[in-house]
Amino acid sequence: MAAIIDGKAFAERLRARISAAAAAMPVRPGLAVVLVGEDPASQVYVRNKHAATVAAGMASFEHRLPANTAPDSLLALIARLNADPAVHGILVQLPLPAHLDATAVINAIDPAKDVDGFHVVNAGRLATGQPAMVPCTPLGCLMLLRDRLGSLAGAEAVVVGRSTIVGKPMAQLLIGESCTVTVAHSRTRDLADVTRRADILVAAVGRAEMIGAAHVRPGATVIDVGINRVARDGRSRLVGDVDFAAVEPLAGAITPVPGGVGPMTIACLLANTLTAAARIHGLPDPAGLLP
Repeated sequence: MAAIIDGKAFAERLRARISAAAAAMPVRPGLAVVLVGEDPASQVYVRNKHAATVAAGMASFEHRLPANTAPDSLLALIARLNADPAVHGILVQLPLPAHLDATAVINAIDPAKDVDGFHVVNAGRLATGQPAMVPCTPLGCLMLLRDRLGSLAGAEAVVVGRSTIVGKPMAQLLIGESCTVTVAHSRTRDLADVTRRADILVAAVGRAEMIGAAHVRPGATVIDVGINRVARDGRSRLVGDVDFAAVEPLAGAITPVPGGVGPMTIACLLANTLTAAARIHGLPDPAGLLP
């Protein structure tokens, strides 16, 4: 049976370190979250981010805008947050209403305050090995892998999924760890043949239980990024992109859903906010929080 990688416990330890580091800083790190519209899931995410920010001893600034907010109004708010010295991190909750251009909105954020790590400048810095704000979910995956495996150098890694939010930055982080990296996706031929080569398999494709036993080499470390709600036996439940019951007996280690990667995302958002505050004020990066 695979060892279970407990992301919840790791995230709790990480939050404790972040809280201590924030308390020791000469400035109070501040995170601004912008929510446009009334998407129920987004409201839950924003509420959780606010609670976590306050619990970490940071300043939390919430901006809730109606769904019909004009693009110019949203961009004007971002410009004010860019100029606000109390704000060190800016996060615009996605998805945005259809009439708003998410790429334009993200790229209006000051890259130094882009704690989601989605700005094209941060993507470019990550790709070229320069200090960057790293997207929270792949950063959390990397922390779990380092904690489990120590050095990743020389490992064969396969990332299933090529999104700009998880798949591509995950691949860049693994390259930075000296892994040999393959990015697979929906058009990959003989996907199972590709994934069975992996010492490290990261599933971030957004399809419930797509990765089964046939996709996994015995002893591999499996990181399941997926969060999918499915109906089963008359009940709604969360499952990952990995068929946990089929893969657990085969893998060397595996993240569960829930309780694996998910808790790491908000913890890494706090880590990014702390790091952004340090960099903006010319302070040393908090030790061990970012690559």
